[in-house]
Amino acid sequence: MEAYERVAASRAKGRPTGLCYIQNIFTDFMEMHGDRRFGDDAAIVSGIARLYEMPVTVIAQEKGSTTKDKVRRNFGSAHPEGYRKALRQMKLAEKFGRPVICFVDTAGAFCGISAEERGEGQSIAENLMEMMALKTPIISIFIGEGGSGGALGLAVADEVWMLENAYYSVISPEGCASILWKDSSKVKEASQALRLTADDLLQFHAIERVIPEPKDFSDFSDVYESIKAGLYKSLQQKLSEDETELLQKRYGRFRKFGADTYITVKQNTTNHVN
Repeated sequence: MEAYERVAASRAKGRPTGLCYIQNIFTDFMEMHGDRRFGDDAAIVSGIARLYEMPVTVIAQEKGSTTKDKVRRNFGSAHPEGYRKALRQMKLAEKFGRPVICFVDTAGAFCGISAEERGEGQSIAENLMEMMALKTPIISIFIGEGGSGGALGLAVADEVWMLENAYYSVISPEGCASILWKDSSKVKEASQALRLTADDLLQFHAIERVIPEPKDFSDFSDVYESIKAGLYKSLQQKLSEDETELLQKRYGRFRKFGADTYITVKQNTTNHVN
């Protein structure tokens, strides 16, 4: 599939949302509400649950299912209080030694005036800083769209996984086309240039795993089982690590981003000059 076909698939009607993953992977889920500053953002669902017998904290960006539900959840575009709610649950997970699992699915954080007035950028930045130093394992899974800082605010993790037809990008293909070509119809070219597919990001070592998915959204049982088993195995291993080792590995994961690309570009430049 071409890059834009992946983007279209990530947005397809009927695609399982964050709540679908919570309901099919975990048991005893208890949702926790609010950021204790402003309100409860329905675009982010968070709470505690069990992964087999393992207690975990689960956070998911939720787009909604029906039209009414989508409007209530702002189509998965979170406000500042959504990211603060997520961080509150992460800090509780750290206190009680629970691993954190994030499901990412957003076109981007809400960019309205009200969100800016309440500190959208600061809330995302705080998540990035706190997640990098969180003393408990974190795994983030991209299940659909992964737009800009809205996705990154839940993706500073020890491992990042992506479904086959998810994408992760600094900007939407439409936004990129409008900026670079001044023509939103160039969306296919923009999708290809952004290298936003799961296969691209795996090649760049920006993610650790690509999860195959079926063509039929009604048959995701194998996907849920694969994620469930994979999470349990990975988290067991990470829980056995020393906190210092865990944080050093997380830091090292991000420090090496782009290193291989830089070396390749530098070599090509040197060869051209010679």
